[in-house]
Formats: sequence, C-alpha cells, structure tokens
Amino acid sequence: MSIAFTYLPAWLLLAVVAVANGSLRQFGYGRYMSELAAHQVSTVTGILFTGIVAWAFSRFFPIESAQQARIIGASWLAMTLAFEFGFGHYVAGHSWRRLLTDYNLLAGRLWVLFLAWIAALPLLLYHLQASGT
Repeated sequence: MSIAFTYLPAWLLLAVVAVANGSLRQFGYGRYMSELAAHQVSTVTGILFTGIVAWAFSRFFPIESAQQARIIGASWLAMTLAFEFGFGHYVAGHSWRRLLTDYNLLAGRLWVLFLAWIAALPLLLYHLQASGT
C-alpha cells in the first residue's frame, strides 16, 4: 500500500490527538498555571501522545525504508505548518506575529520541539522497527 494512502492520512489522526491535547490544556490544567507553563506542558504531552499514536499505527503499517520515513516526516511537518498557520490565521483570526511567538525558544516557547518531533518521528519509528523494538 502506498504511503499516500496510509501515512499521510494518519496525520489526520495525529491532528485530532493534537487538538484534543490543546483542549486538555485550555479547559483543564491550563486554568491553574501560567500560559507559558501550560504551553510547555502541552508541548511535552503533545510529543508523548502523538508518539504513542504514531507508534501504534506503525505496528499495523510498518514503514518500509528510511527514505520513506523521511518523506512521511517531511509531509507531516508541512501539513502541520499549513494547518497551524492556515487555521490559526484564517479561521481563529490570530495575527502572524502572534502565531510566530510560539517559535521563540529563548522565551521558553517549545513549539519548535514539537515540530522537530513530528518531522523525526517516522524515522525514529522506522529504526525502532528495524531493531525489533
């Protein structure tokens, strides 16, 4: 089966997980801590939750090669960025400046780590599969 019909639509599942994670932050623990701390916790839980879901998915649909994993990672990253900026700006009405603030690691914003995770995750899963883990 082609990656276009397996791993690219799997991104939709990861997007649902990410939205649920954001909802957990907004309607749950985010009420009890600063916005920055909630953002940091949410980034870590987002990495954890998407990792679990992608790992489970990869058990049913193994990645066939390192090259395929790189293509999947690049595609997931592109779709994540397109969703973030498209939805964030055109639907949620956030300014470009506000959207870009999440990229400032020096200010404690960790979103870049999530993006790196999404891009690297398929290759990590491939290597875990190849090692029998």
